[in-house]
Amino acid sequence: MSTTVENVQANAQLDAWLDQKLDELLPKKLADIDAQRTPAMSIIATKGTLDWAYPPFILASTAAALGWDVEVFFTFYGLLLLKKDIGAEVSPLGNPAMPMKMPFGPKWFQDFAWPMPNLVMAGIPGFEKVATGLMKKTFKNKGVASVEELRSLCIEADVKMVACQMTVDVFGFDASEFIPEVTDFVGATSFLPVAQKSDVCLFI
Repeated sequence: MSTTVENVQANAQLDAWLDQKLDELLPKKLADIDAQRTPAMSIIATKGTLDWAYPPFILASTAAALGWDVEVFFTFYGLLLLKKDIGAEVSPLGNPAMPMKMPFGPKWFQDFAWPMPNLVMAGIPGFEKVATGLMKKTFKNKGVASVEELRSLCIEADVKMVACQMTVDVFGFDASEFIPEVTDFVGATSFLPVAQKSDVCLFI
């Protein structure tokens, strides 16, 4: 009987010692594992206008430069950003938050935000072309890379660019229309597990 009691006490002491050691060692071990793990980011790019083309490429190239694993899923109009020739334009129509500023002239002229009523923007032929040209010129004056340059940076940094197969089918695109770096044409069921495991997941 005494032997059984002694065994129980010994086991209890061993369990207590193990619990103490785990409490001491486990947090540090987990912290070491986390520190050695490469962060991952997944982005869902859904828009193809010039102003919305910048965020996914800027964020993807920046994260890749930090050493992160990055995957961008291009779907719906965002798929246009993977075409060999990016014809993205911008329209201030219906976008009241967009400032219309001139990329030329004296500073006071450039700093002035021109009020452009929707009626004017809708009624002037070629206004989108003008707005697109002004935005490109402004970005260039400020030293901001073009969308094509940012996409090239992403490619050089091994950002994985994935095309939505459903969108390709719906819009009637052919794989030959896209840059050769796009090799994965998948659906949501293939991308969602990637997004689930990412540290950061963005919808743009």
